[in-house]
Amino acid sequence: MDWMLMPYRRYFDFSGRSRRKEFWMFQLFQAIVVIILYALLFAGFPAVDAYGQVAEAPGALFYLACILLAIFALGSIIPAIAVEVRRLHDQDKSGWWILIALIPLGGLVLLVFMFLEGTNGPNRFGEDPKATPNDVFG
Repeated sequence: MDWMLMPYRRYFDFSGRSRRKEFWMFQLFQAIVVIILYALLFAGFPAVDAYGQVAEAPGALFYLACILLAIFALGSIIPAIAVEVRRLHDQDKSGWWILIALIPLGGLVLLVFMFLEGTNGPNRFGEDPKATPNDVFG
């Protein structure tokens, strides 16, 4: 759980490096929360009769899930971008590479970058996040 919440603790931290584990655990956490919120959203959705007509207005649970989903999405934008930038830094790439997602198929290239291992040892963005003090090959 610590890895899932680390990007929230480093909310506006665009410097340094992040491991693949931090990035992918954060993505897993976001997927789990969104699935739960969508389940609540659909649980509060009004019933449809046999003729396809909506039987009633959406319930309070529907609106609560919509509000929680919006708050979660807005609160997660900055940490998601920051952890992606730090992940690019781990590969000794500039954080501006994140803008490649704005061109067609650029998001696929960025996805491949998120799977790649970072550079071994220190690079221009900081120390290797995998290195430990007891690491023999440091």
